[in-house]
Amino acid sequence: MPEEPKFGARKIRLALTGCGRISANHFAALKKFHDDVEVVAVCDSNPTALNKAVLQTGAEGYLSYDELIERARPDLLVLATPSGLHASQTIAAARKGIHVLTEKPMATRWRDGLEMVKACDEMGVRLFVVKQNRYNSTLQLLKSAISKGRFGRIYSVSINVFWSRPQQYYDSAKWRGTWEFDGGAFMNQASHYIDLLDWLVGPVESVMAFTETLARNIEVEDSGVAIVRWRNGALGTVNVSMLAYPKNFEGSITILGEKGTARIGGVAVNEIQHWEFEETLPEDDSIESASYETTSVYGHGHAPYYEKVVESLRGLSDFGVDGREGLKSLEVLIAMYRSSRDGKKISLPIEF
Repeated sequence: MPEEPKFGARKIRLALTGCGRISANHFAALKKFHDDVEVVAVCDSNPTALNKAVLQTGAEGYLSYDELIERARPDLLVLATPSGLHASQTIAAARKGIHVLTEKPMATRWRDGLEMVKACDEMGVRLFVVKQNRYNSTLQLLKSAISKGRFGRIYSVSINVFWSRPQQYYDSAKWRGTWEFDGGAFMNQASHYIDLLDWLVGPVESVMAFTETLARNIEVEDSGVAIVRWRNGALGTVNVSMLAYPKNFEGSITILGEKGTARIGGVAVNEIQHWEFEETLPEDDSIESASYETTSVYGHGHAPYYEKVVESLRGLSDFGVDGREGLKSLEVLIAMYRSSRDGKKISLPIEF
């Protein structure tokens, strides 16, 4: 395993490439860590997006990724680029001795994800995969309840992601809605929800999925359903559609257990809508305060995620959301697509 690097008292030099819509969440979160992190460079092939990021951060701007990693030489590189580019960009940065933090999904191909982890291991650098939903207050409470065994045996899990992505969204960039660079409703929009399958409930045993492109003019699916079986015997469903009218409607998870039932709903798992257990604990009093208003589906988890990254890079903690953790949700996603393609159940671990 890579050694934990330390930076002493100096600031961690951070660069970000991919100055599109998700970059704003990164820049906002990083403002809270100005004593620890310095944004030294930003990169985008779109001059307009790049100039906006330069004005927002005061960092040096690059139109070329290769030039960025050669000249800026940051300690940590954030990849907010199309998913299909993550593998080549991660490997290139690792070879320069640069730590990498990549947005979801970490890759669009299983082999690419494995190569990313291998390259970072060989060069002794860290690979972080953004899983900001884990740090939302609602899901932290749910995770705590599961860890304490409050549900008893978990019987059933249901995840719904009913959002709206009109044709204009996919037409806004050539890479959107493509297999090579983006992925569909499962891979892209629902990626953080697929992460909850393993993080909350445990290792997945098998999946059976169906995907369809029902309304949008794109290569990938705009809708999909999956049946999930966990190794602990729990059964569940994942129902995803980007065709909600007229706007994002629901992002939820419902868990039925031997001794408890809970539903985290809202537009992006931001509301605790049901919370009932055999045993009442003091933490139940914090249910109402854990729910929050949100103006986007991204939630507020980027800042606490960066806090863990900074602590890890300074050698203060052993941070668990690394490349191997990212592979868990990628493996489930690849299994879902293979199931839909081949029309059969796919068992995990998957094979090449």
